[in-house]
Amino acid sequence: MTKHLKLGIAGLGTVGTGLIRLIAAHHDRLREATGKSVTVAAVSARDRSRDRGVDISSAQWFDNAVTLAQSEAIDVFVELIGGDEGIARDAVTAALQAGKHVVTANKALLAKHGAELAAMAEERNVTLAFEAAVAGGIPVIKTMREALAGNAVTRVYGILNGTCNYILTRMQDEGLPFEDVLKEAQQLGYAEADPTFDIGGHDAAHKLAILASIAFGTKVAFDKIDIEGIQSITPADIEAADKLGYRIKLLGVAVKTEAGIEQRVHPAMVTKHSAIAEVSGVTNCVAIDGDFVGNLILIGPGAGAAATASAVASDIGDIARGLRCAPFVKPARALEPCISAPREQHKGAYYVRLAVYDRPGAMAAIAARMAEQNVSLESIVQRRPGHEPHGAGMNTQAGRPTSVVLITHETTEAAIHAAMAAIKEDGKIAHAPKTIKIEQLD
Repeated sequence: MTKHLKLGIAGLGTVGTGLIRLIAAHHDRLREATGKSVTVAAVSARDRSRDRGVDISSAQWFDNAVTLAQSEAIDVFVELIGGDEGIARDAVTAALQAGKHVVTANKALLAKHGAELAAMAEERNVTLAFEAAVAGGIPVIKTMREALAGNAVTRVYGILNGTCNYILTRMQDEGLPFEDVLKEAQQLGYAEADPTFDIGGHDAAHKLAILASIAFGTKVAFDKIDIEGIQSITPADIEAADKLGYRIKLLGVAVKTEAGIEQRVHPAMVTKHSAIAEVSGVTNCVAIDGDFVGNLILIGPGAGAAATASAVASDIGDIARGLRCAPFVKPARALEPCISAPREQHKGAYYVRLAVYDRPGAMAAIAARMAEQNVSLESIVQRRPGHEPHGAGMNTQAGRPTSVVLITHETTEAAIHAAMAAIKEDGKIAHAPKTIKIEQLD
């Protein structure tokens, strides 16, 4: 068996150059740990002339990533291009068809084509590894796929997007509006110029789709995830949550129920005393419920060149050792279709914020609409006009509205939506109701 493992790296952005630095810094450590000398034999990127601050003079340059993926000069193809179609997909497919091991950080590619690529890897007896695709430097894939092999996982959830967590943390700590914190995050490099992918919840949903497949042995089903971003969260919601003993986090949640699998990404209220409420800034957190291990929580850096390169290197180390398992735990042919639990059957408590016109009988009418849907209330917090939290969106026309916050007992998604629609139709409120799920965590 050869004592060398030759890498071909496609994509020389922050993660690609971070990986090259890691291999240069820890070449001896990797050799001692794996028994093989890991070298960067070839690279590919869009601009050959760009100075990336790393030494790639000894690596063969390929202008085309597909050609690199097929090259006899490499043993492992490392895809760090990104995107669910185009050159990234073509190159990964070419590498697998050529019998190359593949390591990728491409969550979008896996969320859309994971089962297909896994089947291809298994047919050719090569590895498809993607530790870096979910939660950056947190070894959650390895933990679920290997360390928890003796557990039936019933739920996996967490903070899967550092940009959103940073924004919500700053809104909480400083009382700043969403738009101001988003601009700050963009200036600091935590958010892209077009932040829609992050703040709209799609990045977290890609990661959740991968975790759910591993957790429940189902085909990756990104298209079955209910997605809601954080754009509508206001300082009024942050302040109300704080007074009620909660923090607001963007969560990805996948849970196995009798009706099917719930997969959802949305802002959620979590109690202040929960571990996940304390996860701040750009940090990620993944929690796993296993029938024997109980609740396991992993916290760490969810992005960044160093953390992501560390996760890529972990996969490379496994390949060097000769370790291999099915990418999604089960063989691809055994992955079951993902049967989704009906969204309207979701059960839980809700936070509801209303701007209620200060008129006789308004609250009685709202309470009646809630009762019609069997939605019972745990608490009601009402502020006099002129004393609403910042950002509550008051409207002075047709009577000055009062900010009213309701906390419900457990109910269904269908019931809360029907109640809100009826309340809006009655004309007792100044604008559309705001609802946020309250997530019960261990």
